[in-house]
Amino acid sequence: MYRFLKKLGPGILFAGAAIGVSHLVQSTRAGAEFDFGLLWALLLVHLFKYPFFQYGPRYTLATGETLLDGYYKLGRPVLIAYFILTFATMFTIQTALTVVTAGLAATLFGIPLHTVWWSSVITAICMVILLIGRYKLLDRVMKLIVLTLTISTFIAVLLAVPDTSATHTLQQILPESDTGIAFLIAFMGWMPAPLDISIWHSLWAMEKKKSIGNYDLRNSITDFNLGYASTIVLGILFMALGGLVMFGSGETFSNNASLFSEQLIALYTGNLGDAAYILIAVAAFTTMFSTTLTTLDASPRAMSYTTSLFTGKSGSRYYTPWMVVLAAGTIAILLFFMSEMKTLIDIATILSFVTAPFYAIINFRLICSGHTPEQYRPGPFLKILSWAGLLFLTGFSLWYTISLF
Repeated sequence: MYRFLKKLGPGILFAGAAIGVSHLVQSTRAGAEFDFGLLWALLLVHLFKYPFFQYGPRYTLATGETLLDGYYKLGRPVLIAYFILTFATMFTIQTALTVVTAGLAATLFGIPLHTVWWSSVITAICMVILLIGRYKLLDRVMKLIVLTLTISTFIAVLLAVPDTSATHTLQQILPESDTGIAFLIAFMGWMPAPLDISIWHSLWAMEKKKSIGNYDLRNSITDFNLGYASTIVLGILFMALGGLVMFGSGETFSNNASLFSEQLIALYTGNLGDAAYILIAVAAFTTMFSTTLTTLDASPRAMSYTTSLFTGKSGSRYYTPWMVVLAAGTIAILLFFMSEMKTLIDIATILSFVTAPFYAIINFRLICSGHTPEQYRPGPFLKILSWAGLLFLTGFSLWYTISLF
């Protein structure tokens, strides 16, 4: 068992990065507003995104290099496009994560600091941890965090079932209003995570390979599948919690970060009792803090590696400067959007969704190309699923873009 757990890492980090806003916020909102009506969207987006996420560690363990190296081999314009897309989205994504974490921190610690101040403190703490501990600390802590959240959420849902007053069904729906459609796109945008996390996973797999020499493709796929399964289970649990507790109650979530956090934690404590307040508050905060921490590591790591490919110099020299740029940009955005948390999250998730086809196409093209040894290329099933996923992601992105006009 110890050897098995030791070989887990990048897949659990993937789950830790994914189980954040998409689950704590978006899945809970989906349940509160649509009951179980968007379960189809949750399952479909997991299915159709699966191969493109898996191609990250698959390529790295097959070739000994990251997806970014592969992008560069496909042509310099591909890597430039990645650089531009990442620069355009990473600040908004980091801000969305940080503001939710800040709201939970204010609720947990009972210190009514302004959201910008809380966000600044959290960002500073994350920077210190990353500069001291780097990958090894993330690898060790994330396993405990994901396990704790899963257990607490499962218990909360079980206790919510007998107390629900509304009538619930599994009837699936397709939102018809502009607001409903926008939420659907936002919901799928970060469910379970933006596709560019496949690049982060690739970088983490490379780090894991360096620390454990016998970490091979089989270990990596098992690790990934376990992490991916946990994002599905927790997505359903959070949707159930939102539906069982809030659907039909007339209550809606606040746009204010602190008020939203209080409502979110109340979903748990209302069923588990006030005695569980600290446990649940800590679990929710730790989850968002870990996601914020993981993202603050991954984006600068990816951008520094990309910069090193362009310059031909070591990427480690660019890691800290990119982290400082991301942290500064996050705080700057918060000064303008701090009171509109839901709007901020929707912007970040929609940007992630409309750029998903780019990452899907590039990852699929790379894994099927001559840059990947033939024995490591996807089989017929994964290829069929990939083509279906490309149609799904492209179709929904076009649908949303057209609906804007």
